[in-house]
Amino acid sequence: MFIKITDITTQVFTSYSNNEAQADAIVICLTESELRQGAVLGQPQLDQALQGLKEKGIFTGASGELEALPTHGLLPYAYVLVAGLGPVTSRETLRAASVYAAREALALRLERLALKLPSSIDSRSAVIALTEGLLLGTYRIASYRKNEPVRAELRQAVLLTEAAADAALLAQAIATAETVAEGTNYARDLTNLPGNKLVPASLAEEAMKLAQHCGFACEVLDEQEIAARGMGGLTAVGAGSVNPPRLITLQYKGDPDSTDVLGIVGKGVTFDTGGISMKDPDGMEEMISDMGGAASILGAMHVVGQLKPKVNLIVVIPSAENMTSGAAYRPGDVVTLLSGHSVEVLNTDAEGRIILAEGLTYAKQLGANRLIDVATLTGAVLISFGDVATAAVTNDDEFLKPFMGAAAQADEKVWQLPNYPEYRAMLKSDVADVRNSTGTSRWAGATTAGLFIGFFAEETPWIHLDTGGTAWLWSEKGTEPKGATGVMVRTLASYLCGSAIY
Repeated sequence: MFIKITDITTQVFTSYSNNEAQADAIVICLTESELRQGAVLGQPQLDQALQGLKEKGIFTGASGELEALPTHGLLPYAYVLVAGLGPVTSRETLRAASVYAAREALALRLERLALKLPSSIDSRSAVIALTEGLLLGTYRIASYRKNEPVRAELRQAVLLTEAAADAALLAQAIATAETVAEGTNYARDLTNLPGNKLVPASLAEEAMKLAQHCGFACEVLDEQEIAARGMGGLTAVGAGSVNPPRLITLQYKGDPDSTDVLGIVGKGVTFDTGGISMKDPDGMEEMISDMGGAASILGAMHVVGQLKPKVNLIVVIPSAENMTSGAAYRPGDVVTLLSGHSVEVLNTDAEGRIILAEGLTYAKQLGANRLIDVATLTGAVLISFGDVATAAVTNDDEFLKPFMGAAAQADEKVWQLPNYPEYRAMLKSDVADVRNSTGTSRWAGATTAGLFIGFFAEETPWIHLDTGGTAWLWSEKGTEPKGATGVMVRTLASYLCGSAIY
């Protein structure tokens, strides 16, 4: 559950012997070369203890390492938390160090933390990275236990700066970083909700709350209106559930003088059994995360609502439960979508691409002239990239280039898959315009799934992002928590808000 640190501020660092921040611990971030130089903590006995850890190979300064050194009264802090940065200081390694420091502070039940900014990176970048890391590192999944013990909370953090730092600039950097981290944690919260607590109607209610808070225009189509508009794909996918589908739309006009309108479409399958093409029950509980694309888009829109970038956006979230019942759609069905194209259904577990196709068409009808879709689309992407990278497919490499730059700025890993005609040919159907699966062949599954969606983008510049491996983790991995990661919120925010963030 996202718990906001109530107070993150900056203060000028004077010396380790002073504790103007009144913190329980101080965090020192070190590169490998700085550790080798020794005498980094300003107290001989603590420096000796740190060098002892280095000699034993316990702490080498590598990124991801963190050690808590009790000060035993030698400094006016209970602990010094020493975090490794690896060979060089970067925004990515600083963010990671801050995540680990926040987790350790919670484990030690510390309430106040001071973090010294390294001098090897500009203060604004350091403040953004450390603030994001603190807020992302304190994230925990909500508990529904009857007698949940009181959880530790990190209530205050002070970022210790050089005397020459611009206080107003850094205060703005903190506020921006808080907004981005809040958007990421908001997406995590939505994705982690159990399937019985988040159905299409309640996802629509959440989107309406966000729209009201941020001043976005909002439209929600119910199942009758979805069918009346001719969205046979979304109707079919949602037909097997007692919780009917919804089509959710948010609109933001940040640049009314521009004709450029970006459509962002997010997969909102609130639970996915696979339908008639039933999934293996082992691990099916993860399918609460099948609306991770929708959650990431709503998280990004939280950032947009606060930072007000000069862009025009149409956000479309087709939402359904893919369940099995006597009313469920079947393998072999042919359904007609909003675009007028027919789809031969070979696999009812390939439902996300069908509802995303509806979303792309609707976004175009509303005026979008560029498109991005985000979806936990395939298990096949895990075969290609594991849980490390998000896959991208596009019909316009020039459109993708700045987006990949935004991903690099946000330190989220995205890798492009090919868009060759041979892959598109694998989706040809004998009875419909296109089929939703390649049939018995599972070759190039992540690529062909993306290209099915691209069929409905037609000539409109389009990017598909498959977060099937990155939106959810079975256990904590590096800086990412167990469960929902909120992946792509930072990248989308970076792409939409530009230099206002990174």
